[in-house]
Amino acid sequence: MAGSSAAQAQSNQIQTNVIKTMVLVGAIYTISWLPMCIAAILVYAMAGVTRNRMYYTTVFLGYSYMCTNPFIYATKFDPVKQVLLRMIPCKNTNEGNAGGVGTGACTGQTATNRTTRTTRT
Repeated sequence: MAGSSAAQAQSNQIQTNVIKTMVLVGAIYTISWLPMCIAAILVYAMAGVTRNRMYYTTVFLGYSYMCTNPFIYATKFDPVKQVLLRMIPCKNTNEGNAGGVGTGACTGQTATNRTTRTTRT
């Protein structure tokens, strides 16, 4: 019975995390795109208003949402975080990982270059 209670608590934790993330994504979406929508309405509704620096700044803000969205998911969801960490070729990890992938600093050297350099000295 205690196992099902722990599973229920973990399920509730996951649901809460998903809801918080979706609220965060929605809030950032609104903050990013609302100024551009208002500026677009002003530009197209009023003949005297021209596209100025403010309009292009709001367009940039709106498009910056697409850049921030992956970072939100990467920081909030562990499965996404794990996949992204595996995609990074140059990361320092434990020396005991399989295949020696990601065990050194990112210097642009291949594993054979490193071994040749160390065997010469």
